[in-house]
Amino acid sequence: MSQTNFLIGRGELLTYEIKGPKRGMDKAEVYTLQQACTRLTPQFNETSAILDSLPDMACPGELGVARLTLNPSYIARSFFPTAMLRSVGLESIGSRAVKLTPEAWSKKGTPRESSTTELFVVGRREAFRQLTEWAEHLEDGSNEAKDLSHIECFSAFEARDRIISLESPMGGFFEVGLHLLPSDMDQFVQRSFAKYAAEVGVAIHTDLAFRAGNLWFLPAQGESQNIARLAEFSFVRVIRPMPKLRGMRPIQRAASVTVACNLPTEQPLSSEPKVAILDGGIPQHHCIGPWLNNYRLLDENAADDPGGLEHGLGVTSAFLFGPIAPNSTAARPYSFVDHLRVLDRETNQEDPLELYRTLGLIEEVLLSRQYQFINLSLGPNLPIDDEDVHAWTSVIDDLLSDGDTLMTVAVGNNGEMDRSVGNARVQVPADCVNALSVGATDNVDTTWARASYSAIGPGRSPGVVKPDLMAFGGDANSPKYFHVLAEGAKPTLAPQLGTSFAAPYLLRNAVGVRAVLGSDLSPLAIKALLVHSANPGTHDKLEVGWGKIPEDLMEIITCPPGVARVVYQGELKPGKYLRATLPLPAGGLQGNIRLKATFCYASSTDPQDAVAYTRAGLEVVFRPSDKKIKDGKANADTKGFFDMKKYATEEERRSDLGKWETVLHGNKSMRGSSLDNPVFDIHYNAREGGGPTTGAEKIRYALIISVEAPKHADLYNEILRSYAKTLVPIQPKVSLPVRV
Repeated sequence: MSQTNFLIGRGELLTYEIKGPKRGMDKAEVYTLQQACTRLTPQFNETSAILDSLPDMACPGELGVARLTLNPSYIARSFFPTAMLRSVGLESIGSRAVKLTPEAWSKKGTPRESSTTELFVVGRREAFRQLTEWAEHLEDGSNEAKDLSHIECFSAFEARDRIISLESPMGGFFEVGLHLLPSDMDQFVQRSFAKYAAEVGVAIHTDLAFRAGNLWFLPAQGESQNIARLAEFSFVRVIRPMPKLRGMRPIQRAASVTVACNLPTEQPLSSEPKVAILDGGIPQHHCIGPWLNNYRLLDENAADDPGGLEHGLGVTSAFLFGPIAPNSTAARPYSFVDHLRVLDRETNQEDPLELYRTLGLIEEVLLSRQYQFINLSLGPNLPIDDEDVHAWTSVIDDLLSDGDTLMTVAVGNNGEMDRSVGNARVQVPADCVNALSVGATDNVDTTWARASYSAIGPGRSPGVVKPDLMAFGGDANSPKYFHVLAEGAKPTLAPQLGTSFAAPYLLRNAVGVRAVLGSDLSPLAIKALLVHSANPGTHDKLEVGWGKIPEDLMEIITCPPGVARVVYQGELKPGKYLRATLPLPAGGLQGNIRLKATFCYASSTDPQDAVAYTRAGLEVVFRPSDKKIKDGKANADTKGFFDMKKYATEEERRSDLGKWETVLHGNKSMRGSSLDNPVFDIHYNAREGGGPTTGAEKIRYALIISVEAPKHADLYNEILRSYAKTLVPIQPKVSLPVRV
């Protein structure tokens, strides 16, 4: 019987710190100081007049908020206008991406519409009145003058700019997002807002509020004219109608015909992984008891929702067994599971506050830090918005930022809605950068495609590739349903469809990796491994992200002949450079080869800075040969590896936005002889509030590298022999069935 080659571990022992290259020179200015003053003075005056016209109660502490929009040539972190803001007494409290056509730019040719950064800046109204005089006394060439010349436009942040819509389908209930001050004055803003809301006749629910970064989210209820007045409060970021929850019921299923199946008799493969399904509960009569470790009602005072019980059982069944073929025996579960009811009877009453009640229960679970793996197949019925980050996304991303938990999130079943207006895009919170968003395929074999109902990308920058991954969810146009266990003490099947079942099915594979290989692989490494093993086929990245993961777990955790897959797990220091050596056999490689690499890390986030959401970013360059060094250079020549063109706009490629993606994945084919001591150089960029920072902490990363060399059938063992003192196979921690 042939040897099974499992993943190779301890790749991090092949890394070491290096000295970073010198940074480039300053960019030529688009506007002179005189031009900047001429352009911006009228805008400064108009902004001041608008802020002065607001009611005093709307400007607590005499504070007003304006919008400072940078020229598209200056949206990189290094151009953050720190000197100007400090000099004039203003402070950035958030940002978002906007599109505009600048009067001039640093590129050749006529300026055209481009993405750029809009900062929200706060200061006393007196500071805004003095902007014109301040600009007139600037010294040409100073940092303040350079910052001023990088501004494309400056305007007040008015009430109409904050309101998404005043038409509320939920009885006059709205979501409000407020900026808070980065200092300890946040309670001052909250108290002032409560007084102002009472003044304009709007009821707010502070008991259900959430803080994420420097944003405060809470529900509000009032007549549309009163909500419009509420939007005049300086610190309001956004007001939108309260959305409903999605995910409670299947989108479609076949007629109810009782189909039998058999359940396995074995215990789960491993008792170690700690897994939770957050959903609508489990009915009293079910047959998953042998594998159900714990069942909890997070709100014990609320009754069950019958539809939620059906959904919850189906989602849990999808995790335990995957899709069950009728009249067959279900697959053996990889682990036990806890089911935590976060949806209940309250949701059936269309309670307009259910969105916030449910998020509170989800937060409670994540804060407990009990689980390494979690599935969430529900969320707001709301496609993502590029301009602002939603409360669900913000709270969940923050709680996943340590990288200790792998969470799968269903992208939603709105894929057949109007693409032109964005209604088919992945739904909140599938835009989380620290979670795995999962779409549904219509088949399990090589003929698979995106199921028509499965939501599409792109995601919101810097999580542009969404969905992250695809798994089978059932096909509405054929009899290929996703069969799950139905209610009852005897095992019978219910045919279902939806991303609600694809997400836990994918989590099943993630837990399978952990069950077989044990704690040698972190949740981050498992996430990277799933992306690394996914196959996009010929499908559009906007529809399938990185692709569909294999049905066979062994394809993810083993290396076939001619392939060596190495796992690197370690830490990165802010501002430092780490060199990762690619392992090759002692005599090099022959013939055509393919390299594949996947980087994955978790990042703290700044929800108030939608355009600079992640605080950590990686610049990764590939150096294939240390024999090719240009004169005067300290390092070998680079070659492109992670192709941004596939998923980023021109503006994102031209700026540094692409560096802030938490997943990088690419592959290159080349001649084996072209590789001489190849390396990846990794630079960890850190930022806070969209600008440079000195207070960043180390982050953990995972890197998976595959070397595929068809002419080296024994490549796996060749590499292990060459690195016998460092690299080792990651051996299974459980007994696996014999594979014939």
